[in-house]
Order: sequence, then structure tokens, then C-alpha cells
Amino acid sequence: MRRLVTLLACAATPVVAQAPLPFDIGGSFSLVDQRGDTRTEDSFGGPSLLFFGYAQCQSICTVALPRMAEAVDLLAERGVEVQPVLVTVDPVRDTPASLRDHAPDIHPRLVALTGSEDALAGARKAFRVESEVIGEDIEGPLYAHGSFVYLLDAEGEVLTLLPPVLGADRMAEIAMGYLEAKP
Repeated sequence: MRRLVTLLACAATPVVAQAPLPFDIGGSFSLVDQRGDTRTEDSFGGPSLLFFGYAQCQSICTVALPRMAEAVDLLAERGVEVQPVLVTVDPVRDTPASLRDHAPDIHPRLVALTGSEDALAGARKAFRVESEVIGEDIEGPLYAHGSFVYLLDAEGEVLTLLPPVLGADRMAEIAMGYLEAKP
């Protein structure tokens, strides 16, 4: 019982370890944003929070994207600008034009990326994101896809993975720990 109390006490402690990931993840990509501009992993001018999903998603995206957006706002309040980024897993529906309509609903500064199936498959492979159609609804295909939010530095290197079950406060706190530790 004593060990359980110690573990619970540690879980509530806001200390964030900035250990490097024990595996390789991330890499280069070249995709198109909602304005039709080509974007790469290092074209955001600073750190970013990146999520693979789709604008029509009625599942994990409805949790992850608002939390990511709120974390971006919390970081901005602390003086740290972080770019929110969505990489689609549904390029048929998430065209630049449709993303231009949906991106502001998620966050006013969201960069929403799409591209050819080959370009998106390369990005998913680099970030170890699985994506598959698991059914259809009235709007079109439903996808099972990765759910982590990736914290990237200004050069596009993955610093850590943030599960979307974290609250926005905790997400921002963890991101801040990594970003403050960055030289």
C-alpha cells in the first residue's frame, strides 16, 4: 500500500522529464496547406504541435484537436508561440479548399496539411501513424488513425509525444518543459 501511495504522489507531481525518445520517430515531409502553399516539417518558424487526423472526424479528433488548440493558447499566454498543425489521413475530403473552411473552426492559426496519397503515406510512415478505413457513414469513410500529438522543435525534430487524454493544461506544461530546456 505504501508503494501505491508513493506512485500516486509522484503521478501528481508536475515535474517533467525531458528525456529523449527511446526510438526514432519523425522525419521530412512536403505537403500542401489550406492555402495551397507547400509546407515541410521545418517551415513553421518555431515549435509546433502536430496531429494526424481529419477534419470530418467524429472520434478522437474531436478530443485531440480542441485540446491541442487550447494548449497552443495556454503556451501563448506564457509567451511561447507554438504552431498547431493537422496532417490529414483523408486527402479525398480534406482538400485545400475544404481545409480552408474547417481549419479556423479548430484554431485560427491552424495549418492544415494534405497532399497526394504517396506524400501523406510517407509522412505517416515517418511518424509511425497507422491509418485505415474502418467503415462508412453518411459523410464518407471513417478512419482509424494515430492519436498522439507530436511536439516538434523549430527544425521539425520530435521532442515528445502527448496522448490526447491529457488535459490542455498538462499538455502545455509538458511542452513548456521541453521548450524551455531547448538551447
